[in-house]
Amino acid sequence: MKKLLAAIMTATLVVAAPLTAMAGSASLILDARTGKVLSAENADVLNHPASLTKMMTIYMAFEAIKRGKISWNTPLVMSRYAASRPPTKLGVRAGDSITVQEAILGMITKSANDAAAAMAEKLGGSEANFAAMMTQKARQLGMRRTAFYNASGLPDGRQVTTARDMSTLAVALMRNFPSEYRLFSTASFTFRGRTIRGHNNLMYRYQGMDGIKTGYTNASGFNLVSAVKDGDRRVVGVVLGGRTARSRDAKMAGLLDKYLGRSAGGNLVASTNSRQTVEVASAAADADLPIPGTAPRTNDLAPKALGFLSDTTVPLERPFAAAEPANVGKIAAKSAGAPSASGDWQIQISAASSDDAARALLAQAKAEGGAALKAASPYTEAVGNGANKVYRARFIGFQSREAATSACDALKQRSYDCMLLPDHG
Repeated sequence: MKKLLAAIMTATLVVAAPLTAMAGSASLILDARTGKVLSAENADVLNHPASLTKMMTIYMAFEAIKRGKISWNTPLVMSRYAASRPPTKLGVRAGDSITVQEAILGMITKSANDAAAAMAEKLGGSEANFAAMMTQKARQLGMRRTAFYNASGLPDGRQVTTARDMSTLAVALMRNFPSEYRLFSTASFTFRGRTIRGHNNLMYRYQGMDGIKTGYTNASGFNLVSAVKDGDRRVVGVVLGGRTARSRDAKMAGLLDKYLGRSAGGNLVASTNSRQTVEVASAAADADLPIPGTAPRTNDLAPKALGFLSDTTVPLERPFAAAEPANVGKIAAKSAGAPSASGDWQIQISAASSDDAARALLAQAKAEGGAALKAASPYTEAVGNGANKVYRARFIGFQSREAATSACDALKQRSYDCMLLPDHG
């Protein structure tokens, strides 16, 4: 395990630079029992998770409890670093401790960043190491586009996710930890003589909603993951990049109403006074929930896992598709300074903010692409100026469209993005 984490962290450092993401509107509604996507808007576009990050931190804590590494009463000593995490926190002084249960409830209700950092240090030794563990777990769960760099969701340009990935994590929490998941419906809990109240306001008002998490930073906009049980149905909703908390909640309620067949606003209740503090409960009836299956993606932008932990992210200008030959100029292989390579076709797998990062991704892709890439030559091309400058990561020298397509197919099977680029010069 330590060697694997070290390898992940080393690969991250080799090509480390900020990822490109956007606080754009995105959503996904999922039938969690069947895995069927009912609605999707920009479901695979990169966005910052903000405090939705804590869903994975809590997942890791649940897993550690299940394995016996920690218990609900295990003390978490608050380091100076953890105690200093801004701005929302339980306010525990450095050197004092909280229990695992207090930390989890603090993350669920108050979105406490100090509790998240303390949990990370307990389980990972350091927050950076724990973040690598989180990303590794994300891959195991099928979250192909998510990268974690801290346990709380505090701003970090490299920390990204998608609406689809967040739905996968929500279902994994319900499926793998049905008893513990019910803590996500906690409206408040008592912490050292004071009542800590939650702020997932839609959950307190929407009939059947029992979780799970809100999130906000300036970079992310207002995020929300929700789960609703309606008779025999279980629906998960994700909304990212809302302009306000109110508009985010309204969008979520509207989408849920539509796909649950409810009248608009007809299932909101006025009062939350009856909600009670939730403790660890007996097993729920949702243990058979499937992880949502991989759906066809029309905007498949994620490069390979380790490359995805770098700046090798969504090309800031999309490469031309083979179906648009009229708009394609002379290929990069024949531009000044390009390597000599015969063949009229090339492929592009990503773009990076540095030449070194682009070359690192190409080297990794070449090693994994097998025979389909044996005769291809890696090539990077700088485009743009200043802060907008990016480096295209390409393979050139394919003799035919079929050869280039074969290479793309091989790479896509390993989760790379790939687009054909014909030569017309």
